[in-house]
This record gives sequence, structure tokens and C-alpha cells, in this order.
Amino acid sequence: MKDNYRVVIFYSTSAAIRTESLAKKQGLAIKLIPVPRHLSSDCGICLQFNNEDKPKIEKILQDGKVEYENIYKI
Repeated sequence: MKDNYRVVIFYSTSAAIRTESLAKKQGLAIKLIPVPRHLSSDCGICLQFNNEDKPKIEKILQDGKVEYENIYKI
């Protein structure tokens, strides 16, 4: 996952943890990491995931009504 991933930046830690739980239930390879220095976040953690899982993550965010700042390719 290290070289080909994206991150979701959240407004709150609870949104990040909730999304992590929803994504794990769907069997996605994800993990919570500190927000990279060149990006900003109010909560300090973000969700890292594989590039090819972007549509699945977007669906999880939409269906779960999770508020997030943005998705970045790293």
C-alpha cells in the first residue's frame, strides 16, 4: 500500500474511526495514519487506502453520511 495510495482527511477523529470500521467490514485494506505534514486536518489522523479502492471508499463515505475534508493521492 505504501507507494500507490490515497488518504481521506476528516474533520473529526470520530469520523475517521467510524469510516475505518465501515471499510474493515467490507474487507478493504485500510489503516489510520497521522496526517502527512503537507496536508492539514483538524483531527490529526487520516484513513490510508489503495488507489483502486477509491470508488468503494467514496461509497462508504456517502452511504454512511460521513463528513470529510478531502481525498488526496499520495
